[in-house]
Order: sequence, then structure tokens, then C-alpha cells
Amino acid sequence: MRIRWLLTLVMVSFAWPAAAAIKPPADLVLWHGRIITMDPADSVVEAVAVGSGRILAVGSDRDIARFLGPHTRRVDLKGHTVTPGLIDTHAHISSGGLGAVYSVDLSDATSIEEVVRRVAARAKTLNAGEWLTGSGWDEGKLRDGRYVEARDLDAVTPRNPVWLEHTTGHYGVANSRALELAKLGSSSRDPVAGTIERRPDGSPTGVLKEGAQDLVTTLIPEPTRDMREQGILASLALMHREGMTGVKDPAIESGDWDAYVALAAAGRLKAHVCVLWHSDARLEHAEALAERVRQLPKPPATVAGADLMSCGIKIFMDGSGGGRTAWMYDDWNRGRSDVDRGNHGYPLVDPDVFVAEMKLFHGAGLHVGTHAIGDRAIDWVVDTYASVLADTPTVGLRHSIIHANVPSDHAIDQMARLQREFDAGFPESQGGFTWWIGDNYAGNFGAARSLRLNPFRTYLARGIRWGGGSDYDVTPLPARFGLWATVVREPLLGTYGTHPFGLTESVDVHAALRSYTTWAAHQLFLDHETGAIEVGKSADMAVWDRDVYRVPAAMLRDMHCELTMYRGEIVYRDQRSPVTVSAQR
Repeated sequence: MRIRWLLTLVMVSFAWPAAAAIKPPADLVLWHGRIITMDPADSVVEAVAVGSGRILAVGSDRDIARFLGPHTRRVDLKGHTVTPGLIDTHAHISSGGLGAVYSVDLSDATSIEEVVRRVAARAKTLNAGEWLTGSGWDEGKLRDGRYVEARDLDAVTPRNPVWLEHTTGHYGVANSRALELAKLGSSSRDPVAGTIERRPDGSPTGVLKEGAQDLVTTLIPEPTRDMREQGILASLALMHREGMTGVKDPAIESGDWDAYVALAAAGRLKAHVCVLWHSDARLEHAEALAERVRQLPKPPATVAGADLMSCGIKIFMDGSGGGRTAWMYDDWNRGRSDVDRGNHGYPLVDPDVFVAEMKLFHGAGLHVGTHAIGDRAIDWVVDTYASVLADTPTVGLRHSIIHANVPSDHAIDQMARLQREFDAGFPESQGGFTWWIGDNYAGNFGAARSLRLNPFRTYLARGIRWGGGSDYDVTPLPARFGLWATVVREPLLGTYGTHPFGLTESVDVHAALRSYTTWAAHQLFLDHETGAIEVGKSADMAVWDRDVYRVPAAMLRDMHCELTMYRGEIVYRDQRSPVTVSAQR
């Protein structure tokens, strides 16, 4: 009996390694490629196995072959490169998508004549009295070198009020019909934190900046929920075509939230979406908003399914670099070398009210992202963060400085300390600003300040992590543009030369890619869910036509996405791609 028992034990012992080596079949494998995992070692492997929407294993083709089963779909990469799905930490995909679907696109207009021609064409399709809206114009791209004004639009829009938003979203132009509806004339006073641009005789030119925009935009009818949903879906489709699987949409309102919830509940929100609610400059509004948002699950908990998160609050501290309204210590420049005397911008919220709002939101345990572009605004924001964290120490709320264009040395010191001690003080920056609006920026910031714009290399040296983004529809949504611009720092037209921002603050593609993957995931509270191709994480991946680690930096701009996967589902595939996908069995 004892001999039989020992024999059985020996047989089981020899069988166990073989049994342990048996792997559950994968739903899908990607192999025969170069897979940039973005793990802490920045490993590159050949293949990955996916099951139930998650990463089962990464390794060599031989390693992953053990996960093949009779029903496993096989993606033959044919040597192509895979990255984690790219993440944008600041993109207005709701409002931007709405504009892309329903407004006149002026983002590639090169003259005022072209702007007028497009507006005239749309006006012919409208009934008398209907609003005509457009967006994306930028005087830095126009041959005329000046703002679009009401006088340019009036002749082709006699029956319709018009509002054309600038690419930055911080100013725009109304035609005379819209100015009449808003009762704006020579005697109108500038609102608090707003500017009405005027002619020498005091009459409005039609250009309205910051808070002055509300005098016209509040008259435009609200979009329906269906329109909002269509805008979001249009943005998601673009994201999928560009290898993007996550986004932080800032400054949403109730109508946006309702559209997001409806799409998420219907299973149509095929991306990780983290939203920030817009808090205005009134403390009473902030109090009501805090009460509403604190009732929702806090990140990383989701709402209406697995894809939507209410991540926190957005506050605007100052204006824009494009409109020279951001809050600076020194006067703005104009045309690179001239000085815009007396104009150093202004805060969009009373600084003391901002402090009160931060205490309120921080005390409620809510993440806050604050828009701050000018050096004085950034200092005020990081010092306020430091103050509220000293009073109520809380680790992990990840308060961010949105844009953080030209931080002072003091601000950089504060960011580094806040990240070390409180997991807070993260810049959420747009490398694409030096490209898409770079000619405008180079002229407005001037030679010296331009060199400090987006100081990514300094961040690396100080151990500061940042999240990459587009600020869509300020710049185009595809993250590849941001990757490229973070490395090369070249403006679109080169009005002030090829490198008005210098290359001292340039970083390599490894750091740039981190800012759109692992570091970006952190700012969406999704560190353990996405951002890297690691076992257990969501199978969010993008297949590219080139190896981002091996091609010259100039080739990053034109990267082409062959296939995008979200939670293990192929949500985009270029039918012309040499990458093959076996049929579902």
C-alpha cells in the first residue's frame, strides 16, 4: 500500500509542471511585431495575449504561442509597432466635436477672404435669423495678420447673427447683427475679466475677449442632447482613427454630462473618459457645484458603465496666450519684439475667490485642474495648492495646473515638492501649442519668454511628471502631433524662424510618449487600468506604421494608425493595412 502511494505521488509530481504550463486560451493575440509596453523598464516585446478585454501576457512570439486556442483571433503585426492606446489629458471632445459637426471649420483658413467665403457659403443654407457659428480662425495663420472683424462679415451675413470662435476659445468675433442683439455699442463698458476690442472712435470691432464673449454667446440657442451626443461620437471616431483610447474632457456643463451618461449607459462610449466640471468665478456657484459633484462616485469609480468618470472640477485662473489676456508679471509682447504697453493680462477669477474655491473643493475631496498660462497666474495657483495641502494634507487628489505655459523657477520648485509630498501639482501641458498656435505665441510671448514655454526638459531634470494633451479644438486632436511637437518645438509657419522656442527644453520620444501614456493615465486616475501594456491592465493598444523609437523625430508627425483596440475590442482598423486579423471562429 505504501509503495502504491509513493508511486502515485511521484507520478503526480512529474505531471504537475506540465499541468501548470497549460495556459487558458486567449481571445486574441498580437504577434510578430515590436510592442512598446511602457512598463517601468520601457520593455519592447514581440507579442501580447488578450483575454476578457485584459492583457493576459506579454513576451516573445514563442511565449505567447502557448495562449493560442481554436477560437483565438490572431493579429499578425508583420513587424509593425504597437504602443498603449494614447491618452489626452486635456481635450474638449464634447464641445469640440459639436463644433466639428455643426459649425464652420476655419482652422485651416489662410486669409480673411477665405474666412468670409466659407461664412457666406454657410449663410446661404440658413433661414433669416438663424445663428451662424464657426471656429478655429487664428490671425497668426492669416496672411492679413489681423483679427477678423464685424466689418469683414456684415456684407455676406445681412440676415443672420454670426459668432466665430478663435482657435484658443478665449476670444472670437461677432458680426454687427449679433452685436445689435447683444446691445453692444460705443457706450458699452468692458465686463469684469473681459475685453471689448474697439476702433479709435470707441465702437466695437466685433472682437470680444474672455468674459466679454458671454455677452453674445449666451444668446446662441443651446444644442440638443442628440447634437451633443453626435459631437462626442464624432470625436471618439477621430480618436480611434488616431490610436487614442483615453481622454480628460475639461469644463463640461450639465448638458454635456447628460450626453455622456446616455452614451455610456448604451455602451457607445468606447474610451476611458474622465470629465471636469466647469466652476465659474462666483463662490456661490462653486458651493452648489461642489455639492452636486460630491454626490457622484469619485475616480476611479465609474458612472453608467465602465468608461465614464466624474473626475473633478476645472477653474479658470487667467486667459490666453493667443489673446494676450493671460496673467503675467511683465507686459505682453506684440510682434515678437514690440511691447504691448500696460497689458500684462488679468485673472479671470478674483484671486481671493480662487483661494476660497480651492479650499472648498479640496475640503470636499475633489480633484481640481486650474487653467493657468501666465507666470503670475501659475505662481498663484501652485502657492494656493501648497496652502490648502498644508492646511488639509491629502495625498492623491492630483490637483493639476492646466497648460502651465511659462512657469517661474518658483512654480517649478513648488510642482516638484507637491508631487513628491502630496501626489499633486501636475502640469497638464500641450506640446502642440508650439506648433499649431506657435507663430501667434512666439509673437506674443517675445524672444526671452518663448524659450521657457513648456519647459519639459527642466521638468525631467526635476523629477516632475506631466500629462500630454491637445486642448482640442484649440489644436488638432491627434496625439501624434503632440508627440512630435514635444520633441521638435517647431511652429506651423515659422513666422519668427524655425525654432523661436529653442531646443533647450526639448525631450526625446521616450519621455514624450510617457506623457501620453503612463503619466497621462495617472491624471485620469487610471494608473492601474491603462497607459501600459502590462498583465492585468485593460487591452488598450494602437498599431502604427512606423517604430516611434527608431524613426527620425520629423517622422513622428505623420504616424499612421493601422489598428486601435479598446478593452480588447478592435474599434478601428484601416482596411488597407498590411496588418492582418484572422476571422472570428
